[in-house]
Amino acid sequence: MCGIVAYANFLVEKDRAFILNTLVNGLKRLEYRGYDSAGLAVDGDSPEEVLIFKQVGKVANLRALIDASAESIDMSKTFISHTGMAHTRWATHGQPSNRNCHPHRSDETNEFTVVHNGIVTNYKELRTVLEKKGFVFESDTDTECVAKLAKYLYDQGKGRLSFTALVKAVIKELEGAFALIFKSTQYPNEVVATRRGSPLLIGVKTDKKLKVDFVDVEFGSDPVSEPATELNDEESYLAADKTHPKMRRTQSRAFLSDDGQPQPIEYFLASDASAIIEHTKRVLYLEDDDIAHISEGELHIHRLRRDDGVSAQRSIMTLEMELAQVMKGQFKHYMQKEIFEQPESVVNTMRGRVNFNNHSITLGGLKAYLSTIRRCRRIVFVACGTSYHSALATRAIFEELTEIPVSVELASDFLDRRCPIFRDDVCVFVSQSGETADTILALRYCLERGALCLGVTNTVGSSISRETHCGVHINAGPEIGVASTKAYTSQYIALVMMAIQLGEDRVSMTARRAEIIDGLHELPRHIKEILATDAELRQLAQDVLFQEKSLLIMGRGYQNATCLEGALKIKEVSYMHSEGILAGELKHGPLALIDENMPVILIMTRDSLYPKVQSAYEQVTARKGKPIIIANTGDENVASNDCHKIWVPQTVDCLQGLLTIIPLQLLSYHLAVLAGVDVDCPRNLAKSVTVE
Repeated sequence: MCGIVAYANFLVEKDRAFILNTLVNGLKRLEYRGYDSAGLAVDGDSPEEVLIFKQVGKVANLRALIDASAESIDMSKTFISHTGMAHTRWATHGQPSNRNCHPHRSDETNEFTVVHNGIVTNYKELRTVLEKKGFVFESDTDTECVAKLAKYLYDQGKGRLSFTALVKAVIKELEGAFALIFKSTQYPNEVVATRRGSPLLIGVKTDKKLKVDFVDVEFGSDPVSEPATELNDEESYLAADKTHPKMRRTQSRAFLSDDGQPQPIEYFLASDASAIIEHTKRVLYLEDDDIAHISEGELHIHRLRRDDGVSAQRSIMTLEMELAQVMKGQFKHYMQKEIFEQPESVVNTMRGRVNFNNHSITLGGLKAYLSTIRRCRRIVFVACGTSYHSALATRAIFEELTEIPVSVELASDFLDRRCPIFRDDVCVFVSQSGETADTILALRYCLERGALCLGVTNTVGSSISRETHCGVHINAGPEIGVASTKAYTSQYIALVMMAIQLGEDRVSMTARRAEIIDGLHELPRHIKEILATDAELRQLAQDVLFQEKSLLIMGRGYQNATCLEGALKIKEVSYMHSEGILAGELKHGPLALIDENMPVILIMTRDSLYPKVQSAYEQVTARKGKPIIIANTGDENVASNDCHKIWVPQTVDCLQGLLTIIPLQLLSYHLAVLAGVDVDCPRNLAKSVTVE
């Protein structure tokens, strides 16, 4: 969805060119989230002036607009303190256009400017009220209501409210999900950020080490009802001299120097850590209804409501991500890079968790809850998209190794049905970003009903990793391409490892577990063998599948999820209609589609269902179909068939899907390249779906 970047410097001299470049580069790092326009706001030459740049299309178009404005704007002007913000928009209200692009403003003087990720569901009511108050709207968006509401409440308070108090009053009127950043000429060099349901983090950069690795949440009297006033020295405040604001001893203590003065500091706010990793690795993640206020070099965090049970501190974490991980390197696209990273990413998922010598699995995040999980009545997987397919792919091995009933639910449907959840259920929430809106809502639904909740995510500090009781990080590394590839295989492996560890109390399954762990050991080598056939797959895509309008992918058993995931990859990046079909359902309708013109991919690997898939092959060829077969290397039955073949190494049945998905990922990539579309940012799609 939308991407947010903001930058604030205090006592660190930066010129306007640096500030603009920092914001634009941050937006470039967030392009993978999906967007249709971009914009930013920075300080002008006077305290009352705010410069706003907006452009439809790519971030490169915004950069070109800024470059074209260089003659009329002093790019060398320096700022000791400054706040700026930027945004990539993914249209939800109003078509992509300059007038709908963020930042949005309160009036023609840009008194209040706002960027927003999410959806304000009561914006129509707010807009109606504000129009009656005389406000004229310039866009079709929900976000503009927020900027104008801030202006209205500021005027009502006659300028007596602090910036934090004003934003608190604004968000009390909002319904829906949002991450918001506010900037105002009435509060120069200040910025306020808040979130509810959409991710937002703050990066901190200083020359000196921070005194403490956390920020206290400040609960005081409600500042909405009490105007901001100057405080006396006798009230336990520290003030170095009359030129600095007075501070409580406990407030923002992490950001003070040894003499009690604020130190030179830079803040980077973003929807995702990839936008700021080139500047700092020290970040803190905001919780829902946090209000972060940056002013005079200090970061203060307030809560919308007191005593709501949320921790009174926000930890400052150190990211383990490297800048090289979010760069393309020698590859043309992020998707291609991430496909070829899978031999390493699957090793990272297993590293420190699998002992190949004694055939054991240790997932530290589950250790304290293993006995509870083993006693549960059922396991419910909840996920969306590719994450849903990874859960579907591992359902059978969970049931086999644990003998616990397993259901797999799409998060949106799970919520629509209000599925019955009980205290002796275990619910597993799978999400690459950890910020998928429907999955988070399902998580909160299950928490309310007393179920034990596990998270499986790729993002440390994400909402799902913070709100679940326990879980597993898949450690796949940053995934920038919208189409998930390496995250799918890492989720698959993480769930298989979870099933093995949960089944360790069953002696009868010892040999089966050892067989699977041996298969995990060989995975990186097998994936490399398949990636070595990339040129052949590119030729197959060009000669056979390119220009086709539709594609059917068939399989059964463990390969059913592979069919669904392969079809999803092809449709989302190449825009070719593709459908994953359970081969056992062929006679119940899909067989009517088969003729000599319908391209078909059939996954026919050597497992217990091999004879049944052979039967499906015979049915397809009997209707003059010419399927492309994905088969195990050395399968003589397939080798003798007159059809196109894709060979994959043979492994244990429950892991075969990890190998059969790789050719489908590569085919989808090559079809997208041949079609000339944007591989990494498919139209209408976003990497992290943070709205319902």
